[in-house]
Formats: sequence, structure tokens, C-alpha cells
Amino acid sequence: MKTPLIIVSISTLLAAISLAASQASPSANTLTANPTYEKNCAKCHGKTAEGRRFGGPSLANAKTAAATADDLRNVITNGKGHMPKFARKLSAEEIEHW
Repeated sequence: MKTPLIIVSISTLLAAISLAASQASPSANTLTANPTYEKNCAKCHGKTAEGRRFGGPSLANAKTAAATADDLRNVITNGKGHMPKFARKLSAEEIEHW
């Protein structure tokens, strides 16, 4: 059960990095249309990025939108709490342009 929570956390971070880089509020349509999100994040954060019960939190919220790109990149790369590290699973480009 720890692995899905980690994936959710990473997915959340990837979404946050992408949103912070564009300096815009997260759009569920934009986020969920990203193949990286679909493959690595949706399992925990949900297909609509609104979070899942017993899974990852919503990525379409003010907290994620307010996070800096560096903070999001760090969480996705190194993990945090239940979120696993994605440094070896995703390329730097995938993390940066998520």
C-alpha cells in the first residue's frame, strides 16, 4: 500500500511543478491530458486530479498552485511523506515539463 501512496505524491508534485512553471492555476483538463500524469500520477491522484480516497491528495488546489517550481520539482524528484522518489523513474525533462 505504500507504493501507491508514493506514486500519488509524486504525481502531485509533477502536476505542481508543471503548474508553477506556467504560473497559472492548475487546470484539471491540462493536467490530466499530460501523458506523464496519466502514466505515473492518475493511479493515486485520480484521473481528474481531484485526489483519491486512501490515495494522493488533489492537485487542483490553491496549495499546489502556490508552491514554487523548485519545491514541486524537489518533491517529485526526492519524494516526501508517502510520495515516492521519481528521480529514477522520470527523466529530468518529464519532471520539468510536467
